[in-house]
Amino acid sequence: MRYVFHPESFLMSNIPENIRLKDLVIVANLNKPFFDDFINFLRAEGYAELYDFVVENDSSRAKATIKKYLDRRIPSDLKLYDGIARPYSEDKAKWLLLGWIFRDAPVQRLEGFLKNLSGTPNERKAELLNQVRQYASSVLPDSERWDWLPIFEVMVDRLEGSRRSIKGNLFEEIVRRSLSNIFEENEINLSIDKTQIKIGGETYDVKVSGGQGTILIPVKTRETMGGGHALLFTRDIHKAISVASESGYNCIPIVIAESWTGDLSTLDCQEFIYINKNPNQVNEVEPLLIQKLESLIHVFRALT
Repeated sequence: MRYVFHPESFLMSNIPENIRLKDLVIVANLNKPFFDDFINFLRAEGYAELYDFVVENDSSRAKATIKKYLDRRIPSDLKLYDGIARPYSEDKAKWLLLGWIFRDAPVQRLEGFLKNLSGTPNERKAELLNQVRQYASSVLPDSERWDWLPIFEVMVDRLEGSRRSIKGNLFEEIVRRSLSNIFEENEINLSIDKTQIKIGGETYDVKVSGGQGTILIPVKTRETMGGGHALLFTRDIHKAISVASESGYNCIPIVIAESWTGDLSTLDCQEFIYINKNPNQVNEVEPLLIQKLESLIHVFRALT
C-alpha cells in the first residue's frame, strides 16, 4: 500500500497552535465596529470612503474633520480594545485609531510631538494627525491600502506591541505583590519599590532593599523562542545581570518562557527563577512563581 504524505496534516498535528495570533485576530475583529463608526462619520462629513479623506487636498477641511471626530461622542456600546481585550478610554481610543489608520505609533512616536504644538489637547492632536495623514497619503497613494483588511493587519501588529507591554507589566505586578505577601507572612522587613528603575541603560522591574543591600529583579517573558529574537532575549538577560553586578547589586532574573534554550549555568548570578511556561498561561504561571519566590526567602532575609 502506497503512503501519501499530506504536509498540511503534518503541520496541523506537529506545530503547536499559535494562540497569540489567534487572540490578536479576535481582538482586532472586535475593534472593527469602532473602525466602522469612524467610516460612517466620514461619510456624514461628505467622504464616500476612507481613501477620499486620506487624499483630501484641502488641509484645513481635513484638520477640521479630525478635530470634529475627536470632539464627537462615540456611541456607548462601541469600544476599542487593547492587546488583551480591555477597552481603552474613549479619548485614547480615538487617538489610537486614527494613528493606526495613518500607519503611525500614537503612543511611542506621536505623543512626544504634541508638546511642541499649541492649542487645546484635541486641537494639537488634530494638527499632528493631519500632518501624519498627508504624509501617509503620499507614501501609500493606492486606494486598496485604505480598506479594512490592511488596516486590520496594522491593528494586529499594534495590538501585539500592546499585549507584550501589558504582559510584562502584569508579571511585574505579580512579583511585587507576591514578594510583599511573602515578606509580611515571614516578618521580613524589606522595602519594594513601586516602579521600575533604570541603571546603565537597563530596566529592572522590581527593586528590593534592606539594611544589608539591594536585589534587582528583571522580569523577562517571551511567548515564542525561535529565531534571532530568541538570541536577543537571551542576550538581554545576560546584559541585565552584568550591568547589575557591575553597579554593585545582586540580581535575581525571572525568566518566563516556554522551551527557552538559554544555558542557565552560564548566568552570572547565584540565584535565578526560570519557569518553562508560556506567559499567556497566567493561572498556571503565578502559583509556580510564588513557590519559587518562597524558596528564596533565605536570600531576601539576608538583606535585613
